[in-house]
Amino acid sequence: MNLDALFSIDPFSWRSMTCAIICGVIIGLERQLRGKPVGIRTSALIVVGTYIFIAASMAISTSISDPSRIIGQVVTGIGFLGAGVMLAKEGVVVGVTSAAAIWALAAIGVCIAVIDPLVAIKLSLVVVAILYGVDVLEEYSSAFTRGVHSKYRKWRRSGY
Repeated sequence: MNLDALFSIDPFSWRSMTCAIICGVIIGLERQLRGKPVGIRTSALIVVGTYIFIAASMAISTSISDPSRIIGQVVTGIGFLGAGVMLAKEGVVVGVTSAAAIWALAAIGVCIAVIDPLVAIKLSLVVVAILYGVDVLEEYSSAFTRGVHSKYRKWRRSGY
């Protein structure tokens, strides 16, 4: 048996699959280290799953089929998944950042399939910079913790 055929995953590529896992780990590690609901496993699976859907749709694309329709369906499904991580408790909605991270993860999976894996890694670093950077700003200045954010901090401290 030919080893190349044994390890082939056409129409997918090992380079893109590895990139999807790396991108998910980059963002998921930041989330997991902070105890957020979307950790390494979930993040990696979202990016890998999105990449597989988009790459598969591009592989079967014909003159009468349009891969962008699959992207639209992925966006809808990811929106549903993101809605599942949000909840309201005592007038405070939590999980919105995790839901937004899920959106970004799916977008990165699309980027791997449609644009370039290296661009996806760079975008993953941008996402982590936003997630981490805003927390640094919140610790630096109380101006970033007004309004609903002050309610959220009180709610978190109360043990919920």
